[in-house]
Amino acid sequence: MATRVNERVAAADWGQLAAEMDACGYALTPRLLSAAECAQIAALYDEADRFRSTIDMERYRFGAGQYRYFAEPLPSLVADLREALYPRLLPIARSWAARLGTGAAWPGTLAGWLAECHAAGQVKPTPILLRYQAGDWNALHRDLYGEKVFPLQVVIGLDEPGADYTGGEFLMVEQRPRAQSKGLATTLPRGQGLVFTTRDRPVLTKRGWSAAPMRHGVSPVRSGHRRTLGLVFHDAT
Repeated sequence: MATRVNERVAAADWGQLAAEMDACGYALTPRLLSAAECAQIAALYDEADRFRSTIDMERYRFGAGQYRYFAEPLPSLVADLREALYPRLLPIARSWAARLGTGAAWPGTLAGWLAECHAAGQVKPTPILLRYQAGDWNALHRDLYGEKVFPLQVVIGLDEPGADYTGGEFLMVEQRPRAQSKGLATTLPRGQGLVFTTRDRPVLTKRGWSAAPMRHGVSPVRSGHRRTLGLVFHDAT
């Protein structure tokens, strides 16, 4: 299983994906999961013992719908994806930090980075399984769980837009330096991942590189069901 995931992640054109990330703060990967693997992960939602926490978004005014944080040990597919994606995202993260002069540094392995998170008190796993039904939506937000932050994350579609659901576009809003905000919307084909910035991205201005804050969310689902796997690369307090 890990070999197949590694091969798919490695087969992506990461040079092109990095260029797209630089240009707009997000990029769509090739297919990372088969339809059967998507169904396998989506079916885990009803296995309550797989999760450490369930969040009712309406209760917390996060939107409408529900999501669950996986508990350790992570399902093998989820762990394999997180492990395979981290070193591919790392060069982008380091490049962005250099442009912004933040001095941020991340170890070369996910295990090393998570060890730093745990040493800082961020010990709770953050991979998420999200479930939306007709009328559900997710408010614009950023997934920050403590001082330790990895600047990129990935969401993978587990259902087919237009067939399994309508609506439910993935939304991003970029707060541009000294300009009005920019809205972005995209659909998530089943099995493909969307890489996007966790907090902000570097943009070149007349005064040099600046950090443009970005938030993300989901537009209302009009019909059907929409399930996604969210991969955050820092753990939570």
